[in-house]
Amino acid sequence: MGKKLTVYMIDGTAYGPRLSEIGNWVGKAIYSPRSSINKIINRSEFNNPGVYCLKGDPTDDAFDEKIYIGEAENIKVRLKQHLSDPNKDFKELIFFVSKDELLTKTQIRYLESRLVQIAIEAKTAQIDNGNSPSLPTLHEADISDMEYFLEQIKLILPVMGFKFLISSTVKESDKNIISNEKSIHETYFIKTKTFKAIMQETDQGYIVSKGSEAKKNLSKSCTETYRNMRRKLLETSIMRENLDKLIFTEDTIFNSPSAASNMVLGRNSNGFTEWITQNGQTFKEVQENINN
Repeated sequence: MGKKLTVYMIDGTAYGPRLSEIGNWVGKAIYSPRSSINKIINRSEFNNPGVYCLKGDPTDDAFDEKIYIGEAENIKVRLKQHLSDPNKDFKELIFFVSKDELLTKTQIRYLESRLVQIAIEAKTAQIDNGNSPSLPTLHEADISDMEYFLEQIKLILPVMGFKFLISSTVKESDKNIISNEKSIHETYFIKTKTFKAIMQETDQGYIVSKGSEAKKNLSKSCTETYRNMRRKLLETSIMRENLDKLIFTEDTIFNSPSAASNMVLGRNSNGFTEWITQNGQTFKEVQENINN
């Protein structure tokens, strides 16, 4: 079932501050580039309690984003502290508040803790928080409400350009969904004399299976983009050394078959021809048959 997400451009420009809401949801999101914050900081939403995310340039080139996640009983007060802090060199801000009843201190601490936890587990961005703050104690009904609030946050963040909750690997909670035959479109293989790998084409992306093997060293011709990707996979322990090869320690999601084959083969490659089915058809041939 679909959802209606409304995005309102506050100053009428494509790159300026935005307000976002989802139908029948009590929350709302405010996004702004750092350079535009002073234009909107006197809006009423800034005086509310909520959770916020600051996005800046990563210090590690293996990642695309550096994210700091926080909570505040008054967003404006906390944000002014960050704006004057030379250690918080962020470029973009997004925060979430309730439209109706104000979120309590315990509720926003719960949302902050869960967001940090999910962000660290996603292994997608450089998270500036370090360890996840401990979860506060909430009544069962409040936990249910906050988990629903969190699901809406997860829908809005990528629309606003914050990708840090999009997991690099398949989470345990999603494995039953992906194992459903309707979610797996095809299974492909790469086999060489020294290693083998399995990839499934799914609704979630191109997933290289846990236990798949890969060439240990990258070729000199491999682009910087894929060198950074390999480094990220090693730094987050998604790939680990095992004698003369690398092993995938988790089911790992790639956005293209070529990105997946590059990480397996350790060189620039065309995933449309490298990945083959059990019957010997290439990825390209399977796609052409689907479209005919």
